[in-house]
Amino acid sequence: MSLSPEEYREHLQSTSVRAGFSFGEVVLPNERHALVNDLRFRYLDWGTKGKPPMLFLHGGALTAHTWDLCCLALRDEFHCLALDQRGHGDSDWAPDADYSITAQREDIKGFAEAAGLGRFILVGMSMGAINGLAYAIAYPETLSALVLIDAGPNVRRPGSRRIRDFVNGGAEPETLESIIERAMAFNPRRDPLILRRSLMHNLRRQDDGNWVWKYDRRRFQAMGGDRHTVERRSLANGLGLVSCPTLVVRGGESDVFHVEDAERLAAAFPDGRWVTIPNAGHTVQGDNPKDLVAAMRQFLG
Repeated sequence: MSLSPEEYREHLQSTSVRAGFSFGEVVLPNERHALVNDLRFRYLDWGTKGKPPMLFLHGGALTAHTWDLCCLALRDEFHCLALDQRGHGDSDWAPDADYSITAQREDIKGFAEAAGLGRFILVGMSMGAINGLAYAIAYPETLSALVLIDAGPNVRRPGSRRIRDFVNGGAEPETLESIIERAMAFNPRRDPLILRRSLMHNLRRQDDGNWVWKYDRRRFQAMGGDRHTVERRSLANGLGLVSCPTLVVRGGESDVFHVEDAERLAAAFPDGRWVTIPNAGHTVQGDNPKDLVAAMRQFLG
């Protein structure tokens, strides 16, 4: 990571206060690695082994650090692990550019086996929700609960196009100030000072002083293709196979996933329910982590 341990702890302290949390102690996760499907995956282990395992999957262009506050809030009750998915963060990029939902589904399976999770809770947002849903359909017996955040087999094109335009922008190295300006325009809910530090987890500095994003752009080229769309929409045919309790979450101000989308998706599961998190757009865990954690606690309680 680009932040020193001291900077990272200070960042978590300031973001937790802003989000409305009150932690007695700010604990940093252990950074670990696992070899799965010939790729090296980096993940954050927040400790508390022996508690029910909970695996977090981030959205496209994000990293495991997007879950920092959620994991910090839940670590006393669950063994929280947050994974950098293939082509993101400090995990390997797919050498053959295979970012299909099927390939990422098998990454989850391989990681869960390598980490010895047994039966676990799976939480995914956006891209992570799609991958997590594919996993839940294929391997329902391994899950005790499923949380899907602001995504499903069908998403709203204007909102998803806006996200794709943002992540496909800045293909060339940029100054940090330019990146922050674009990020604030994309999501004005964020505090620019906090954003500057949180971006250190998502960016890599070049020798010339400019910065590049830690994600494989080929993943988003594939995401806009017909194959990915067909693969995502076909997940709707398997919703009845998800046997564990399932919570569908949407951001109250999301332009990707609307109320009727959440209601329809939850109703299609054998044991599904849905909730709206206020004061949040698509990136619910970043915009309003406190209310998201409260909703998850109530669901898992």
